[in-house]
Order: sequence, then structure tokens, then C-alpha cells
Amino acid sequence: MNEKITVSTLKKYKQTGKKITALTAYDFPTAKILDESGIDMILVGDSLGMVVLGYESTLPVTMDDMVHHTKAVTRGVKRSFVMADMPFMSYSISKETTMQNAARLIAEGNAQSIKIEGGCEVAPIIKLIVDAGIPVIGHLGLTPQYINQLGGYKIQGKDMEKAKKIMKDAKTLEEAGICALVLECVPSELAKDITENISIPTIGIGAGPYCDGQILVTHDMLGITQGHRPKFVKQYANIDEIMKNGLKNYVNDVESGSFPSKEHSFTTEKRENK
Repeated sequence: MNEKITVSTLKKYKQTGKKITALTAYDFPTAKILDESGIDMILVGDSLGMVVLGYESTLPVTMDDMVHHTKAVTRGVKRSFVMADMPFMSYSISKETTMQNAARLIAEGNAQSIKIEGGCEVAPIIKLIVDAGIPVIGHLGLTPQYINQLGGYKIQGKDMEKAKKIMKDAKTLEEAGICALVLECVPSELAKDITENISIPTIGIGAGPYCDGQILVTHDMLGITQGHRPKFVKQYANIDEIMKNGLKNYVNDVESGSFPSKEHSFTTEKRENK
């Protein structure tokens, strides 16, 4: 339970059929809780743009944002495998910039792997990074950094032609050296075919039950996220309600004068009369 999870561990899980659990974290206390709860993989996702920074998409997230949050997460982790997203345009300008950005997440952020969105078009970039000794996790299907090209947050690979393209991408990324593959919002049949035809673990989000593992945004599955909840999210708690109830009780106690009481106050030492 306490042994550090590595790339080799994930491969072993794939071979033995052990399902992999993964969630997101963007800060020290959340990461520590996930790690102590037995979560296998923690993603410091560029989803932090929408989840904790208030942006409407992942696109405004910078490398500095990712390094900052990755450093916070890895300080709270002892066992879980930590992967960090390469944000929008961080691997599309030049080979030199790509390598510098990937190295920052490993050297400064202390992540064990980076994650890159895209198919065949990013395979040469992935091979370059892997050859430099940095583990890479791929990401196919709904790729939020390509949201303007995809035309919105839609299921990918529904027709035969697009499904074949995603399958080809998966095999190409495997050949480029990725150590795992995230499949987001694809039909479960396609996810099953990919999982059975590549040797590396697949981690699904909205991709059905046949992947080697599952990942969700922690804020979604704990009921912290406001507004729309995607169909693929199962809510395991309602932290939003718990927090609001606690905050209302605090407001009532302060306004009524019942907090702070003697129990929560300090007093001066009594002096003896001379």
C-alpha cells in the first residue's frame, strides 16, 4: 500500500488486470488526502483553469501555473504516481521550448510524468521527450486544448472513420513511447478495442468500463463543482452542501456572539497580591 507507484507499477497493473484509480489535484491538502486514500494516480491537470482559477476553458493556463500547482501537489504525495499536463502551446512552438517546458514539470514540479494531448501529429514531439528520459502519457478523444477545432465538448469517435483515426493515433503514440493513455469521451466499444490492442494502460474518463483505469475531476465527483455535471461523473459526496452548512453555522455563531466562547479564547495569567 505504501510502496511508491512508478511506470513499472502501472505496466504490472495492466498485465495483472488490476484496475487503476486516478483523480485530479491542484493543491497540497487535496493531494495528501488522495494519496492517503489509496488513489493510484494523481493528475495535475490544466483543468485547474476552470476548476480553481475561474477560466472558461483550459486555454489560458500557463507553464508557470502548471509548475506552481504541480509543486504544491507533489509535496503532499508519498505513494501516488503524479502526472502533470503540458498546457496549451507549451509543446507546439519549437523543440527547444518543448524540452524546456517538459523538463520544468519534472525538475521543478517533481512530477513523474507529463501528459500531452493529441494524436499522430504530436508523436514526434512525444518521442523526443521520451528519448530524453521523461515519461509521457498520451491523451486522445475529447482533447480540451483542441476545443475550438472540435467545435465544443462532444463525444469523439462515434462514426467508423473517426474511430479508426483514434485507434491509429493510439497505436502511433504507443510506438512513440507513451507509458499510459487517457481516453476521454469516446464510445465504450472503441475504448475496449484500444485497451485490448495496446500494451500500455488506458485511463478512461467518459470512456466506459473497459479501460484499465478510471479518472475523474475530484471537484466533480465530490460535489464541489458548481453548475453542470457531465453524464460520466458519479457524485460520491456533496461537499458543496457540507461547506455551506458549516459556513452558515459560523456566520450565525459570530452574529449571535456565541463564538468565540471561553473554550476558544485566551486569558491573562492571574497575579498574586503582594
